[in-house]
This record gives sequence, structure tokens and C-alpha cells, in this order.
Amino acid sequence: MARMLLVASGRMCYHSAPLSSHDMPKMNPFYHSTTPHDPLSLHNLRQEHDNCGMGALANIHGKRSHEILSLALESVCNMTHRGAVDADQKTGDGSGILTQLPYPLFRKALKSMGHELKEDADLGVGVFFFPSASDESYGKIKGIVEEILARRGIRVFGWRQTPLNHAALGKLALATCPHIEHILLEKPAAWDGDHFERQLYLTRRETEHRTADIHGFYMPSLSSRLISYKALAMPAALRAFYLDLQDPDYTTAIALYHQRFSTNTFPAWPLGQPFRMMCHNGEINTVEGNRNWMSSREEFFSSPVWGDEIDLVKKLIRHGESDSASLDHCLELLVLSGRSLEHSMCMLVPPAYRHDEEISDNLRAFYQYNRSFSEPWDGPAGLAYTDGTKLCASLDRNGLRPSRYKLTEDGLLYLGSEAGAVILDDAKVIRKGRLGPGQMLSANTATGELLFDREIKEKMAKQKPYRQWIDESRLELNQFVSPEAHAPEIDFAPLDLSRQQVAHAISLEELDMVFPPMIKGAQEAVFSMGDDIPLAVLSHYPRLLFTYFKQLFAQVTNPPIDPIREWAVMSLACGLGPERNLLDESPDHSRVINLDSAVLYEHELEKIKALTEHGFPSVVIDATWLVSTGAKGLQARLLEICEEVEKAVDSQVNIVILSDRGTSATRVPIPSLLSIGTVHHHLHRVGKRMRTSLVLDSGEIRDTHQISCAFGFGATAVCPYLGFATVRQLVRADAGKNKLGESMSAAKAMSNYRKALEKGVLKIMSKMGISVLNSYQGAQTFEAIGIGKEVVDFSFTGVSSKIGGIGYEEIAQESLVRHFAAFETQVPEGETLDLGDPGYNRYRRSGERHAFSTEVIKNFHTFVKSGKEEDYEVYVRLSLETGPVAIKDLFEFVPAASGPIPLEEVESFESIRRRFTTAAMSMGALSPEAHETLAIAMNRIGGKSDSGEGGEDPVRYKPYPNGDFARSYIKQIASGRFGVSAFYLVNADELEIKMAQGAKPGEGGQLPGHKVNALIARLRNTQPGVQLISPPPHHDIYSIEDLAQLIHDLKEVNPRCRVTVKLVAESGVGTVAAGVAKASADNILISGHEGGTGASPLSSTKHAGAPWELGLAEAQQTLLLNNLRNRITLRTDGGIRNGRDVVIAAILGAEQFNFGTTAMIAMGCVYVRKCHLNNCPVGVATTDPKFRAKFKGTPEMVINYFDGVAKEARQIMANLGVRTLDELIGRPEFLRQREVPDHPKANTLDLKPILRDVIPVLAEAQGVPAESLSRIRTQERNDGIAKPALDLQILADIKKALGVEPDATVPAKAYGIPADVKLAEALALLPDRAPIELRYDVVNTDRNIGTRLSGRIAEIYGDHGLAKNTISLTCHGTAGQSLGTFLVSGVRLKVIGEANDYVGKGMAGGEIIVMPPSDAKFTPSTNTIIGNTCLYGATGGQLFAYGRAGERFAVRNSGATAVIEGCGDHGCEYMTNGSIAILGKTGKNFGAGMSGGTAYIYDIDDRFYSRLNDEMVVALAVTRECDKAELRQLIENHHAKTGSERAASLLADWETSLKKFVRVIAKERAALEAAEKQHEAASSR
Repeated sequence: MARMLLVASGRMCYHSAPLSSHDMPKMNPFYHSTTPHDPLSLHNLRQEHDNCGMGALANIHGKRSHEILSLALESVCNMTHRGAVDADQKTGDGSGILTQLPYPLFRKALKSMGHELKEDADLGVGVFFFPSASDESYGKIKGIVEEILARRGIRVFGWRQTPLNHAALGKLALATCPHIEHILLEKPAAWDGDHFERQLYLTRRETEHRTADIHGFYMPSLSSRLISYKALAMPAALRAFYLDLQDPDYTTAIALYHQRFSTNTFPAWPLGQPFRMMCHNGEINTVEGNRNWMSSREEFFSSPVWGDEIDLVKKLIRHGESDSASLDHCLELLVLSGRSLEHSMCMLVPPAYRHDEEISDNLRAFYQYNRSFSEPWDGPAGLAYTDGTKLCASLDRNGLRPSRYKLTEDGLLYLGSEAGAVILDDAKVIRKGRLGPGQMLSANTATGELLFDREIKEKMAKQKPYRQWIDESRLELNQFVSPEAHAPEIDFAPLDLSRQQVAHAISLEELDMVFPPMIKGAQEAVFSMGDDIPLAVLSHYPRLLFTYFKQLFAQVTNPPIDPIREWAVMSLACGLGPERNLLDESPDHSRVINLDSAVLYEHELEKIKALTEHGFPSVVIDATWLVSTGAKGLQARLLEICEEVEKAVDSQVNIVILSDRGTSATRVPIPSLLSIGTVHHHLHRVGKRMRTSLVLDSGEIRDTHQISCAFGFGATAVCPYLGFATVRQLVRADAGKNKLGESMSAAKAMSNYRKALEKGVLKIMSKMGISVLNSYQGAQTFEAIGIGKEVVDFSFTGVSSKIGGIGYEEIAQESLVRHFAAFETQVPEGETLDLGDPGYNRYRRSGERHAFSTEVIKNFHTFVKSGKEEDYEVYVRLSLETGPVAIKDLFEFVPAASGPIPLEEVESFESIRRRFTTAAMSMGALSPEAHETLAIAMNRIGGKSDSGEGGEDPVRYKPYPNGDFARSYIKQIASGRFGVSAFYLVNADELEIKMAQGAKPGEGGQLPGHKVNALIARLRNTQPGVQLISPPPHHDIYSIEDLAQLIHDLKEVNPRCRVTVKLVAESGVGTVAAGVAKASADNILISGHEGGTGASPLSSTKHAGAPWELGLAEAQQTLLLNNLRNRITLRTDGGIRNGRDVVIAAILGAEQFNFGTTAMIAMGCVYVRKCHLNNCPVGVATTDPKFRAKFKGTPEMVINYFDGVAKEARQIMANLGVRTLDELIGRPEFLRQREVPDHPKANTLDLKPILRDVIPVLAEAQGVPAESLSRIRTQERNDGIAKPALDLQILADIKKALGVEPDATVPAKAYGIPADVKLAEALALLPDRAPIELRYDVVNTDRNIGTRLSGRIAEIYGDHGLAKNTISLTCHGTAGQSLGTFLVSGVRLKVIGEANDYVGKGMAGGEIIVMPPSDAKFTPSTNTIIGNTCLYGATGGQLFAYGRAGERFAVRNSGATAVIEGCGDHGCEYMTNGSIAILGKTGKNFGAGMSGGTAYIYDIDDRFYSRLNDEMVVALAVTRECDKAELRQLIENHHAKTGSERAASLLADWETSLKKFVRVIAKERAALEAAEKQHEAASSR
């Protein structure tokens, strides 16, 4: 309240100020007190992530045994590669077990304490992590617990010292190990089991409330049913540490296990999993919103179960806990409040149901009912959970985490992230499967029932009359008003409209660039060449508040979603009205107004205002302030609005409409983002947010970023009324011109405009992996750049704003400037205001500053052609004269105290330029001439060029006759996997995984069809003329451990390369970088938001990603704090243009420097931003021969540029008194923030967090001298610790078999070693020797079988040079991940057993066969045999799998042939070539984005058409003789190689079988075939 009063009085200073000790972020209570923590740096523990391997085992008949525990421990040990390990090889990120109480073990313990347990069900056990037995809090905590238990009448048998073996722990784990004890309790005789469990829960909750200020105290479990054993240890050490786990008396029928992979190295014992009821593999992307909503719902909590003690269950969410812990808290509360385990999880993590045609109306109503008062916890989630009787498991709606299961004939159920983590005899397995997207299973150990998804959920749907409740209580807005667009009867007068447009900053530039594509095609405007205007806080223009916020996006720790191809899982529907008690169910819970779209037309909003009589009273709050009160009036009006809204809510108003329609000559519109954020958080703070919905009626909102911001900060629905009015204005102006399309009506234009907004919101949601608007609302997936702390704290609570910035008065001043222009400008009668063109997108001489002005480019071209030093100086001077554009422009250098040094003592410019790399610009985005020019230039100077994601012509792998070398040093692996094969990968010194790109982070790339000529199609294994799209996610990277697997894949195929991971700067990128370092990357590239040379949606170019300076500094600081900096090389890009930039980047931590746009300009690019149109006037960015002929760039021009940059950097180093770059890297003392004259906005920034040196904090925490800590990479490679690959043994066996090295052994070092001469000699003999056949037993930890072998073959024979079946490998058991990844011709892999994810990924040739053993009891064709994302990016070869595949089978298949017997969702997504036969049921969304190749589907249940995504493909009967022959041959081959019974039965009655087959091909191909058929028919007449 004091803060609010200060605001009201106008005395608060909104400029940045150093944090006081009071404002310092508190140490996260879940981390040990010794954790290096620097609150003045950019690192924030709140932004840490974790992923993992997890699973569970159960005897479904309830038979308890020690074997269940042993198998769980064995399984978690076999997930070690999904975790991370400290340098001591013992300390992990955390592993644990959650089981039923082991009664024999505790009976024995009680006996030793002199007690006897009457009945097993009478026992309760608590696990306590005390800070220390010697800490003063130890006795205090025990006293509190004992007092609570005594008051509740629960007898304490006593405290038990948990038997531990501390020698099993690593050094870090031992130093931070809590004091662990058990408390043993007895249930009062009169209580039943449920009451006892709830009393123990209340005891824990009261204890947590009363000990909240004690750092380091945690209760892993306190229950009469379950007990947790977890430690900061590797799985193998878990059993050794907890002696109880070795005791044969430890018996259980249920065990959950978990192996954690965190993005930090900080000790956090409590964050290990499982938690109290569940373990979770994935990440909740909406967690901040979920936590806020849950906290607000506590106001309504009421239940007869809790009675007067309801307050104890409140404050459910604890500061600093993980997303998984928060989800566990909510699950626990719902279950203990009376819902079933399955019901509770369906509320929290529901499936996608809106477009599911296979569910009943009752089940759909059940989901709709839950949605009325509970939003999804959205994000990748593989979940296992138990209440002590049931074991359940489920996946999120996208199914992005693997979850395989097996059931044996004696009732043993195994479920886990991988198949084969426990070895089960297939002769005893009766069912093998996997959970699909949104699916669930439930094993009841009390009844022996094992239920699967549909059965579970249909049963839940009948618990209450949900369908009746929905039908009777839920209102549909479209039943009251037409959902179609139509213009209002009274519209703005032209002059009034122009005044409103100026007041809300709608410009002619937007009317020309932004609105037309939205009106014409319901598409967002496309832009290219990045963003080179100032950050909003550095602009002299009055920028909208939205421009100070940047969209966050998924990279590494969770994947983005493809909103175009996977629309079925996404939704923009929402409900208006108050929420009810989460702990209860009633008809009134579904009493909401359902909106099919949260983007409202004006007439829809008017109808909402008139629904009071239906129980939805609303109020319109004026979101403007009096111009006469000046800048200070904004603050006061915001507080008034908060009071007005709260008063309305107290009077039962349940729809609050914040409207700026009152904008006039006397009233100024409050920035709509400020009004919604302020009200949303005020209601949260006073605990009344769930009583009302907030609707924004805004003149300011008109594009996708703005409307997404509104939803992200709490709006339930938005009416962009001025946007609609502007659309109608443009339609009127287009009358007779038809530029917007023939006969474009206002209604059609408004409809298209709304569709464009909706698509844009879905796209922005999808960047964070968020599927439904309910979850996105209030999730605040943005960061602020240039907003002051006080504004953030009050109006945007919880949002990251790391460098401060403007306050309320500055925000008000910008609004007042626009208002003055709108209402103080005199206009001649009959005319309208000139909207102006500020040049935010395209350069205007009188508009906003651009880093690349016409004059800068002209002088730059003069320099690169001449190479003269004086020309370079002119270029640099002109660049710097533009004023501050980026954060780097706010720095000035601070020379060393010793003063400058002679230039000749400084590292040579040749040495400096070897640190330079060129950005990943693909062949296709660039012309072949430009692409080669960069590679030749960089190879001449010892720098590094990057292939980009489009592959590379193998002719460039060898030097040209003139000595030039056009091979790219770096080969990129992007989500499209274009051109990625073993031969491509071994012809590289560095392999770069592109997780995101600066121009459009969180989105896929695209190459327009007109740029895909024959060369590009050949390199990318696709069809000429067909648009190429890279999916937003890598479909083999849905988590940090998945990235670790891809890095492992690449190092297996090319063991000598270094692996780079490209990230884009955003708040939290430092923690992601730490995770990447732990995942064994060698280099990390931090890209800034300015970059990007290809086409990109305008909102992405402008509003996603952060400056490289912020990202780089955060990565450097975070890597240092985690003791990971010495492992990796740090590189940066995104606006590096000159030597000054290089030196600043080095000071902030970069060791290497990446150049993109300026390198293009050095080759002659004139920056006309036509890259995506294929008509580049200088031949740089085109594949059209006509324009390619105009290319005049030379390697010498590029070299001249880099010489100039390196020489400038060298001179600056001399002035600073620094001899080498290594002495400069990571030394922020060489920089300071400068005062910018006449720029008050820029001077509100506080750059001290960027310039924070964390070394002193780290040195103090570790007790070592600061100078002993490295700021740069000192470790040669970062290969991590992994089980030696089976391929090492295979290669040794090949050398033996060929007699080249009879005593060959597996080398001690696997990576970064010289080429094996003996192996090359052996492989060269293969064509002249008999085929080699080798056999091996394999387990799930045998990953990448065949990958290293393929790389060595490719080095000699390429992808296709070795004869078929030259090497045959037969494996028995479970193959680990990436079986046959990057396989080449000549290799045959046969697995008798099963395989995990990524089978045949990137294979270019060879053959893979996976089949069950002959004694298997399950039916292979209905059971899962291979995992997810198989054949991803394959370009050749064959796969035959006798069984079903998982999700995304053959995604981006570009040439492989395969036969399988069923698959999950998204089969053949993005496929461009190849032939696939699927002899069974597919999942949903089949063929999405498929542009080539053929898929034959056996439509086993006659419902395939309902599962087909027909946007780009058609499903035809198999009628052509050539197709019949091809299909039959595929099935015959499958039968011959696997013995498939399904294949045999199909062939036995071929004519009947053929009628049920469907042939799926691209629409373009179908049209060609139809034309050919028509032509043939005409010719035969």
C-alpha cells in the first residue's frame, strides 16, 4: 500500500536505480546455501529448467516384492545417459524412487525402537531433509512437527536416522547433503485410511507454513501410503547411498523412478524427483500463468474434506520450486480433496479434444466442463503418478515425450522413457505399446485392472451429468449474435478516424505494409534482412509500449509447436465469466459464455455488454486519462481504475471491459498493455482475479504481437476496434482498384483480418510450445527491454526486465506526444490528418534511424572494393553517427591503468580474423556464387564459413584446380534436415545445430518454391518448384536430453568434429547455454535479434529475440557460475559490424565472432530487402540465372572487410593496453556505460548487470583465488561421459575379420583422435572380400548402432559407394536410441527384439530390419516395436519393422523406403520423397505438409480419411498397375525379411486386400497424373 500511495502522490522515481539489499532477490530455498548466487548479474535461478528420464514399474495384482524395487533401480541406472554428471562422476542432477511404504522394513525398524505395528495400514512415515543436525533449526523443526502431530492425536513412534552411506556420494553432493531422518507414526484407531492420509498432508502443510523462513529444510514425503528416496546422485549411487534400498525387506508393488537433467550444476536436493505423487519428464511452458491462476483460485477453496482447516492447503505454490513440483502440489490437492487420480490429471493436463472425431459427446462435454474453471498446464509432459494403489501414466496433448510400456503374463507392468531399460523376456511379454498424445493408462493394484485411455476417460465422463450441465449452463455467444463479420451502422468520420489513428500510432507505413496482406490473404506481412532500427528505449520516436516487450520462445529445453501443420491440438476458444471452487463440482461450474474466438468483432462486444439478464453483468471502465493532468495523471488514473474494477467485482460484475474509446481532445488513451497488466495483477494481489474476466476494447491493438501481448498479460478477449475501422477504410479506398482482391467487401476484409490475427496469436503461442489460449492467457511469456523496475513490479509482476528503463512518466510522455499530434494539429476542412511514415520497417530519410542507411552502404561498398584504410574509417564513422541503435552503442571503453601499448605488441590482425565466422546462410537463400564466395574467402584467411541448412554440393568437398577451397568449414543441421547425410557430416570440421534463428526464433524456415530450382532440389532431396519448410521444432529435440542425444549422434558419425549449438538471445538463455554445455556441445553461438537474412513474419523480425549483448553477457555469467565456461567456446552474432563491436563482444565473453548481413553487403548486397522474392538485383540472394548473372562479388571484397574489422579491433586493443584477445575476453572492467546527450530514455537504462563480473562471487563461493578461474575455454573438447559405443567394438571386429589388425581393441579415447589408418586400410579392402557378418547382444544403452561405422565408410565411399550387404550386423535385444542413424549403403542392421526412438534418422542407404523374437507371445502388428521420429530426414535406404512405430514416423523422409504395421500421429509429416507402406492403423494428422513421395496405407478400420491432413495431399485408391506392383513388392519384401503374419495375410488374398489400401500423394503430383491420364485417353481415341 505504501508503494501505491507513493505512486498516487507522484513522488515515485521511475528511473532505474541500483538494487538495495531489501530489493535483492532472495536465495532460492531449494538450492543449497553454498550455491554461487549473484543477484546483481543477469543470471536468475527462476529461469532454470530441467528434463529427464523417468518411468515406473508395478505388479498390477498388488504383489509386493523387492524385485519391483530392484527393477526400478536397474531401470533408472539405464537412464543415466538422459541425465548429467558432475566432474567427480558421482554427483548427478538428482535421481530418486517413490514407492509404497515397505512395511517389513519399517516393522523391523519399529521393533528395534521397541514398538510393534498392529496393522500395516496404521503406519505413517515422513522423510525429512534437515539443513544440519547441528543447526539450531533442527530442534525447532522437530518441536513444531511433534506439537502439530500431538494436537492432531497422531502418535509418534519415534525418529529414525535414515541409514546412509555417504561414501557413495560425489564431492559436491556430500558437501551439500542434508541431514536425513524418518519419522514413524501410528494412525489413531478410529480413523480410516483416507482421513489419516489427509491429516498427514495437513501436518506437512502446517509445518511448511511455520518453517517457511528456514533455508534448507524440506519434506520429500509424509504419507501413510508412499515414501520418497531421492538424492543428488547418479542412479548407480542411489542404491549405494540409501542402505534401505539394499534391504530385501524393502518390498513394494509400485515404484516410480526419475533421473534429472538440469540446466545448472547447482546442488538442489529437494528438486530431485519423484515428488510426492508424480514424476515428470518435460517442461510446463505456461507455469507462471498456472501458478498465478492457482493462487487466485485459493480465494474460492472450500471442501467438507478440509473444513475449517482450508487455509492450510492455501499458499500451495512455493517460491523457487520447479514446474514439476508445482504440478505435483496441484495433483496432490485435487486427489486428496476427493477426485480420482485420473480425473485430477485430466483437469491439469487434458488431451486435445476439440477436433477429435473419435470421442463421444459425453467425453467432449467432460473436457469442456473442466475447461470452464481449469486451464491446462501446457507443455511437453511425460507423467507417471500414483496414490499408492493405482499407477497411472499420461502424455501431454502433443505427445512430445516418449513413453513406452510392457506387460508380462505374470502382471509386471513396465513404463518408461525408453524401451528396454529393464530386460524382460519377450516370451513372457503379452503386450508392448506406447502412450500417444493425450493418452493415459491406469493400473489398479487392488483390483488387478489395467485400463487404457478411452476406457478410463469414458468412465470418468459418466461420473456426473457433465453433458447436461454444459447444455443447460454454458452460453454460446454465437447463439446470441452472428459470428460473421459486418460493419457497424455508424462508423468513424474520416477526420475522427485519422485523429484516432494518429493517437494510437497507426501510420501510412502500416496501411501500406501491415494491413494489406492481412486483408487479402489472412496472412501476416513478410519481411527480410532483419531489424536494424533502434530498440524502443533507444528511439527518439514515441514508440508504443508493446515495442518494449519481446516474445519469449522455446529452444532446447522444450520445443515449439508447428501451428500450421498441427492446428488440431491448438485452440483460441475461451470462456467469459467468473470461476468457481476448484475443489468442487456443480452445474454452475460450467456457467460461462463460450467464445469460439477470443478476437471479438465490435457487434460481438456490444452483445456481451447486454448479457446481464443471463447472469453476466458487465461494466465498461474508461481506460483514458485527462490530458490536463499531464504525465503524472497516468499513474493516478491507473490507481483509480484499479479501485473502480475492484469495486465492480465486489458488486458481482463478472465481465470488466477496459476501453479506450473515450479518447478525445481532452482524454489520452492509456497504453492498453499497461491497463490490462495493471488491472490483472492488482486483482491477483487482492485475491479477486477469478471473479471476473477482463476484456480489452482497444484502439491501439491491431497486429499479432500486440494482441498476443494483451492475452499474455491477462486479457480474456480483445476487440481491436480501430484495427477493424482501418480495414474498412482501406476497403473503401480500394474501390475500383482491386489491389486488395476483386470485389473485396468490408465484411470479407474484416473476416480475413481477424483470421490473420488469430493465426498470428497461434504462431506466437506455438513458439513457446503452448497449445491453447486458456493456458497462454496470463502466462506472461515475454521479457521487457527498457521498462523500469517499478513499472514491472506493479503492472507486469514477474516479467524479466534486466536493465531497467523508462517509468510511468516516460510512458505517459510518449502517449502525450501522439495525442498532441492527433488533436492539436489543425486540418483544413474536408481533409484528414497525415498519418506519417516513421520508417520503422523500410528506410526513410526523414524517419527512424537505421544502422544500414543508404550512405552507410554506399561507403561500405567503396571500402570493400578498394581495401583502403581511409575508406574503412569513413564507413565506421558513418555507422556510429547514426546515434545509439543497440546496447553496444551505450558503452565506452576504459583503458587499462597501465595505459596504451604499441600496436606491434598486439596480437596480429591475421590471428584475430581467424576467430571470424560467417553466418549460416543456406544455398538457396544465397545464390551458389555468393555461397561459394564466402566459403572461399573464409578458407583463405583461416576463418570459418557455414553451409546453412540447405546442404552443400559434394563437388566443393575438394580444392579447386586454382587452389581455392569452397568447402564450408561448418555444416549446419537444422530442423528440415535438408541434405544431411553421413557424407555431408564427415566433410566438416564443425557441425552446428540450429536451435533457433535471430530473425524468427521459435519458427521454422521457408524457401519459396520459385527459389527451388533443380540444383536446390537435388541438394535437399526434394521436388523442384515446391516450397520448402523447416518445421519449427527439431523433431528429435523436445528436451535437453534429446539435444544431448543429437550431439552424441553427430560426434559418433564424425568423432573429430566440434559441435556447435546455435541459440538466440532471450531472457534465460544463460541457463539454456549451461544445459547445452552439460549436453556436451563444444561451442555455443548466441545470436541477437537484429540478424536474419531470409524471409520472416514482420512480428517475428521486430518482436522476438533479445540483443546479443544481453544474451552473450548472460551466457558468460551463467556458464562461469556453473563452472562450465572452460568447457566451451562462446561465439556471438546479430549485428556485429566493425572492430569496435568485436572488442565489445570479446569483453562480454565472446571468443569468436559471427558476421551475417555485413558479409552479404561486402559481396555487393544493396539491402533492398527482396531476398524472398528471388529477384535480388545484384545476384546475392537469388537462384534465378538471370539475376545470378549480376553477381559481382569476390572473395577479395569479403577479405578486405574482415581485414578492416580485425585491424580496427587491434588498434582498440592497443589503446586499451591489451596484447591478446584472450586477455580481453570476459573482462567487463574494460567497459562502462556512457551518458547519451539529449536522450533521456536511453539514460534510464542501467547496464551494470551486463557489466557485472561474477568471478569474485564464484571465487568466494569456491574458496579459490579469482585469478585461478578461467573466463575462456581451456578444455580441448567437451565430450562428456558416455558408455563406449558398440560401434567401436564393431570397427575393431571388422579390422580383425579382414586380417588388418588381428589384435584390434576398443580405443580408450573415442573423440577428437586422429584418423584410424588401419581402419581405413581395412575398409578399403571391403569390395574385394566376402561380406562380413557380425552378431551382438544389445541393451537400451547401446545407442547409435551403425552410426560411427557409417561415418568411416562415407569418408571412403560416400553415401552410396559400398555394395549392398557388404557388412551385416545382427543384434539381439533392445537397441538404444538412434539405431542406424546416418546409415550408408553397404550396411545391413537386423535387430531381433525392439528399438527406441530415431531409428534410421538421416540414413542415406543400407537396410534396417526390426522384428520380434520367434517366441514372442504378443501380436507384433498391434504392438509397438520402434519409437518416435524414425526415418527423420532420411534420404535413402530401407526399413522393415514388424510392428508399430511411434509418433512422427518418416517425418521429412526424403528418399527412404519403409514398411511398418502401424504408426502414431503425424506420420509422413513434411515428407518430400520416398515410398512408405503402413499395414495398419495410423494416428491423426497424417501427411501434414507432405510435398512428395508416396505413402500406402492399409485402411484397417475404414477411418483413415478422418486422420488425414488433406491440406497438401490427396488419398486415392490404388488403381494404377505400377502402383499395385510397387506396393505388392514392398509387402513381399517385408514378409521375406521379417516373416510378418500381417504381410502374409494381405498377400494371401491380394485382390481383396488391395481394395482397402489408400495411396497418399501430394496434390500437385495427383494433378499431373490426372492430366497424363487425360492426355493418354485423348491420344488413344
